[in-house]
Amino acid sequence: MLYGAMKVAIGGPLKVAFRPWVEGLENIPAEGPAILASNHLSFSDSFFLPAVLDRKVTFIAKAEYFTTPGVKGRLTAAFFKGVGQLPVDRSGARGAGEAAVQSGIDVLERGELFGIYPEGTRSPDGRLYRGKPGGLARVALATGAPVIPVAMIDTEKIQPPGQVMPKLMRPGIRIGKPLDFSRYQGMEHDRFVLRAVTDEVMYEIMKLSGQEYVDIYATAAKRQLAEAAKAAKAEKEAARAEKKATES
Repeated sequence: MLYGAMKVAIGGPLKVAFRPWVEGLENIPAEGPAILASNHLSFSDSFFLPAVLDRKVTFIAKAEYFTTPGVKGRLTAAFFKGVGQLPVDRSGARGAGEAAVQSGIDVLERGELFGIYPEGTRSPDGRLYRGKPGGLARVALATGAPVIPVAMIDTEKIQPPGQVMPKLMRPGIRIGKPLDFSRYQGMEHDRFVLRAVTDEVMYEIMKLSGQEYVDIYATAAKRQLAEAAKAAKAEKEAARAEKKATES
Protein backbone atom coordinates (compact mmCIF):
# COMPACT_ATOMS: atom_id res chain seq x y z
CA MET A 1 0.00 0.00 0.00
CA LEU A 2 2.81 2.41 0.90
CA TYR A 3 4.66 1.59 -2.33
CA GLY A 4 1.51 2.22 -4.36
CA ALA A 5 0.87 5.53 -2.61
CA MET A 6 4.47 6.67 -3.10
CA LYS A 7 4.36 5.64 -6.76
CA VAL A 8 1.29 7.79 -7.32
CA ALA A 9 2.71 10.69 -5.30
CA ILE A 10 6.18 10.61 -6.89
CA GLY A 11 5.96 8.55 -10.07
CA GLY A 12 2.96 10.41 -11.45
CA PRO A 13 4.48 13.91 -11.20
CA LEU A 14 7.84 12.59 -12.47
CA LYS A 15 6.24 11.24 -15.62
CA VAL A 16 4.25 14.42 -16.18
CA ALA A 17 7.17 16.79 -15.59
CA PHE A 18 9.98 14.88 -17.32
CA ARG A 19 8.06 12.66 -19.78
CA PRO A 20 10.65 9.84 -19.81
CA TRP A 21 10.66 7.76 -22.99
CA VAL A 22 10.82 3.99 -22.70
CA GLU A 23 11.77 1.20 -25.08
CA GLY A 24 11.38 -2.50 -24.40
CA LEU A 25 8.67 -2.52 -21.73
CA GLU A 26 7.45 -5.78 -23.27
CA ASN A 27 10.63 -7.43 -21.93
CA ILE A 28 9.44 -7.06 -18.32
CA PRO A 29 7.49 -10.22 -17.39
CA ALA A 30 3.93 -9.68 -16.22
CA GLU A 31 4.60 -11.96 -13.25
CA GLY A 32 7.34 -14.02 -11.67
CA PRO A 33 10.85 -13.15 -10.49
CA ALA A 34 13.36 -11.21 -12.58
CA ILE A 35 16.49 -9.16 -11.97
CA LEU A 36 16.71 -5.68 -13.47
CA ALA A 37 20.42 -4.88 -13.93
CA SER A 38 20.92 -1.22 -14.76
CA ASN A 39 23.69 1.27 -15.34
CA HIS A 40 23.77 4.00 -12.69
CA LEU A 41 24.09 7.64 -13.71
CA SER A 42 22.02 9.51 -11.14
CA PHE A 43 20.31 9.37 -7.77
CA SER A 44 17.06 9.67 -9.76
CA ASP A 45 17.54 6.31 -11.54
CA SER A 46 15.81 4.51 -8.66
CA PHE A 47 12.75 6.72 -9.18
CA PHE A 48 12.45 6.94 -12.97
CA LEU A 49 12.66 3.19 -13.54
CA PRO A 50 9.94 2.20 -11.03
CA ALA A 51 7.80 5.09 -12.29
CA VAL A 52 7.46 3.55 -15.76
CA LEU A 53 6.84 -0.03 -14.59
CA ASP A 54 3.49 -1.53 -13.66
CA ARG A 55 5.14 -3.93 -11.21
CA LYS A 56 6.94 -3.14 -7.99
CA VAL A 57 10.74 -3.23 -8.18
CA THR A 58 12.90 -3.44 -5.05
CA PHE A 59 16.41 -1.98 -4.88
CA ILE A 60 18.95 -2.11 -2.07
CA ALA A 61 20.25 1.09 -0.46
CA LYS A 62 22.87 1.93 2.14
CA ALA A 63 21.62 1.54 5.71
CA GLU A 64 22.42 5.18 6.59
CA TYR A 65 19.29 6.24 4.71
CA PHE A 66 17.22 4.29 7.24
CA THR A 67 19.06 4.97 10.51
CA THR A 68 19.61 8.75 10.56
CA PRO A 69 18.16 10.15 13.82
CA GLY A 70 15.63 12.97 14.12
CA VAL A 71 12.49 13.93 12.23
CA LYS A 72 14.34 14.28 8.93
CA GLY A 73 15.89 10.85 9.41
CA ARG A 74 12.51 9.23 10.08
CA LEU A 75 11.00 10.92 7.03
CA THR A 76 13.93 9.80 4.88
CA ALA A 77 13.59 6.21 6.12
CA ALA A 78 9.85 6.23 5.45
CA PHE A 79 10.47 7.63 1.96
CA PHE A 80 13.01 4.97 1.00
CA LYS A 81 10.86 2.18 2.38
CA GLY A 82 7.93 3.63 0.46
CA VAL A 83 9.75 3.54 -2.87
CA GLY A 84 10.82 -0.06 -2.36
CA GLN A 85 14.38 0.28 -1.06
CA LEU A 86 15.92 -2.28 1.31
CA PRO A 87 18.62 -1.24 3.81
CA VAL A 88 22.02 -2.91 3.60
CA ASP A 89 24.81 -2.17 6.07
CA ARG A 90 27.96 -1.46 4.07
CA SER A 91 30.26 -0.93 7.08
CA GLY A 92 31.80 -4.39 6.66
CA ALA A 93 32.55 -5.25 3.05
CA ARG A 94 32.05 -9.01 3.27
CA GLY A 95 29.05 -8.84 5.58
CA ALA A 96 27.45 -6.16 3.44
CA GLY A 97 27.93 -8.25 0.32
CA GLU A 98 26.30 -11.27 1.92
CA ALA A 99 23.40 -9.13 3.15
CA ALA A 100 22.87 -7.66 -0.32
CA VAL A 101 22.89 -11.11 -1.93
CA GLN A 102 20.43 -12.51 0.61
CA SER A 103 18.15 -9.48 0.21
CA GLY A 104 18.04 -10.07 -3.54
CA ILE A 105 17.34 -13.78 -3.10
CA ASP A 106 14.50 -13.04 -0.66
CA VAL A 107 12.86 -10.60 -3.08
CA LEU A 108 13.08 -13.03 -6.00
CA GLU A 109 11.81 -15.98 -3.96
CA ARG A 110 8.66 -13.93 -3.38
CA GLY A 111 8.23 -13.79 -7.16
CA GLU A 112 9.05 -10.06 -7.37
CA LEU A 113 11.39 -7.82 -9.36
CA PHE A 114 14.82 -7.07 -7.89
CA GLY A 115 16.74 -4.04 -9.13
CA ILE A 116 20.53 -3.84 -8.91
CA TYR A 117 23.32 -1.58 -10.18
CA PRO A 118 26.23 -3.90 -11.09
CA GLU A 119 28.72 -0.99 -11.08
CA GLY A 120 28.11 -0.69 -7.34
CA THR A 121 28.02 3.11 -7.36
CA ARG A 122 27.09 5.99 -9.65
CA SER A 123 29.31 6.65 -12.65
CA PRO A 124 31.54 9.66 -11.92
CA ASP A 125 31.65 10.83 -15.54
CA GLY A 126 28.82 9.26 -17.52
CA ARG A 127 30.86 6.29 -18.75
CA LEU A 128 30.02 2.65 -18.03
CA TYR A 129 32.34 0.92 -15.57
CA ARG A 130 33.21 -2.68 -14.82
CA GLY A 131 30.47 -4.62 -13.05
CA LYS A 132 31.07 -6.15 -9.64
CA PRO A 133 30.44 -9.92 -9.78
CA GLY A 134 29.69 -10.48 -6.09
CA GLY A 135 26.05 -9.36 -6.15
CA LEU A 136 24.33 -9.62 -9.52
CA ALA A 137 25.83 -12.92 -10.68
CA ARG A 138 25.50 -14.67 -7.33
CA VAL A 139 21.84 -13.70 -6.99
CA ALA A 140 21.11 -14.74 -10.58
CA LEU A 141 22.77 -18.14 -10.23
CA ALA A 142 21.36 -18.84 -6.78
CA THR A 143 17.78 -18.18 -7.89
CA GLY A 144 17.76 -18.98 -11.61
CA ALA A 145 15.90 -15.72 -12.23
CA PRO A 146 16.36 -14.12 -15.66
CA VAL A 147 18.52 -10.98 -15.83
CA ILE A 148 17.04 -8.07 -17.75
CA PRO A 149 19.61 -5.43 -18.80
CA VAL A 150 18.45 -1.84 -18.43
CA ALA A 151 20.01 1.39 -19.71
CA MET A 152 19.20 4.73 -18.14
CA ILE A 153 19.78 7.53 -20.68
CA ASP A 154 20.69 11.15 -19.78
CA THR A 155 19.50 10.98 -16.16
CA GLU A 156 22.83 12.47 -15.03
CA LYS A 157 22.05 15.65 -17.00
CA ILE A 158 18.88 16.39 -15.03
CA GLN A 159 20.63 17.40 -11.83
CA PRO A 160 24.45 17.47 -12.12
CA PRO A 161 26.51 17.74 -8.91
CA GLY A 162 26.23 21.23 -7.42
CA GLN A 163 23.01 22.09 -9.25
CA VAL A 164 20.10 22.68 -6.88
CA MET A 165 17.20 22.84 -9.31
CA PRO A 166 16.70 19.92 -11.70
CA LYS A 167 16.65 20.58 -15.42
CA LEU A 168 13.39 19.71 -17.12
CA MET A 169 14.38 17.35 -19.91
CA ARG A 170 13.38 13.92 -21.21
CA PRO A 171 15.51 11.06 -19.90
CA GLY A 172 15.23 7.66 -21.52
CA ILE A 173 15.05 4.03 -20.46
CA ARG A 174 15.93 1.09 -22.71
CA ILE A 175 15.02 -2.37 -21.49
CA GLY A 176 16.75 -5.32 -23.12
CA LYS A 177 15.68 -8.90 -23.61
CA PRO A 178 16.01 -11.28 -20.62
CA LEU A 179 19.29 -13.16 -20.30
CA ASP A 180 19.19 -16.80 -19.20
CA PHE A 181 22.12 -18.07 -17.15
CA SER A 182 20.61 -21.41 -16.18
CA ARG A 183 23.60 -23.13 -17.85
CA TYR A 184 25.66 -21.98 -14.87
CA GLN A 185 23.20 -23.18 -12.22
CA GLY A 186 24.98 -24.30 -9.03
CA MET A 187 28.22 -22.54 -9.94
CA GLU A 188 27.63 -19.35 -7.95
CA HIS A 189 30.87 -19.86 -6.02
CA ASP A 190 33.07 -20.12 -9.13
CA ARG A 191 34.69 -16.70 -9.51
CA PHE A 192 35.39 -17.22 -13.23
CA VAL A 193 31.73 -17.99 -13.87
CA LEU A 194 30.66 -14.96 -11.80
CA ARG A 195 32.97 -12.76 -13.84
CA ALA A 196 31.68 -14.19 -17.14
CA VAL A 197 28.04 -13.64 -16.17
CA THR A 198 28.69 -10.09 -15.01
CA ASP A 199 30.67 -9.18 -18.13
CA GLU A 200 27.91 -10.52 -20.38
CA VAL A 201 25.33 -8.37 -18.62
CA MET A 202 27.57 -5.28 -18.77
CA TYR A 203 28.09 -5.82 -22.50
CA GLU A 204 24.32 -5.82 -23.05
CA ILE A 205 23.94 -2.66 -20.95
CA MET A 206 26.70 -1.01 -23.01
CA LYS A 207 24.89 -1.86 -26.25
CA LEU A 208 21.63 -0.46 -24.90
CA SER A 209 23.11 2.73 -23.43
CA GLY A 210 25.74 3.57 -26.04
CA GLN A 211 28.13 4.48 -23.20
CA GLU A 212 31.89 4.23 -23.46
CA TYR A 213 33.03 1.21 -21.43
CA VAL A 214 35.89 1.52 -18.94
CA ASP A 215 37.38 -1.75 -17.64
CA ILE A 216 37.97 -0.60 -14.07
CA TYR A 217 35.60 -0.31 -11.13
CA ALA A 218 33.77 3.00 -10.70
CA THR A 219 34.97 3.18 -7.08
CA ALA A 220 38.58 3.11 -8.34
CA ALA A 221 37.80 5.81 -10.90
CA LYS A 222 36.29 8.02 -8.20
CA ARG A 223 39.38 7.51 -6.06
CA GLN A 224 41.63 8.52 -8.97
CA LEU A 225 39.54 11.63 -9.65
CA ALA A 226 39.66 12.62 -5.98
CA GLU A 227 43.44 12.16 -5.86
CA ALA A 228 43.87 14.17 -9.07
CA ALA A 229 41.71 16.99 -7.69
CA LYS A 230 43.70 16.97 -4.44
CA ALA A 231 47.01 17.11 -6.34
CA ALA A 232 45.75 19.94 -8.54
CA LYS A 233 44.66 21.91 -5.47
CA ALA A 234 48.03 21.39 -3.78
CA GLU A 235 49.84 22.47 -6.94
CA LYS A 236 47.73 25.60 -7.18
CA GLU A 237 48.34 26.48 -3.52
CA ALA A 238 52.09 25.92 -3.97
CA ALA A 239 52.14 28.21 -7.01
CA ARG A 240 50.20 30.86 -5.10
CA ALA A 241 52.62 30.65 -2.16
CA GLU A 242 55.62 30.86 -4.50
CA LYS A 243 54.18 33.90 -6.24
CA LYS A 244 53.50 35.58 -2.91
CA ALA A 245 57.06 34.86 -1.74
CA THR A 246 58.50 36.30 -4.96
CA GLU A 247 56.42 39.46 -4.70
CA SER A 248 57.49 40.06 -1.12
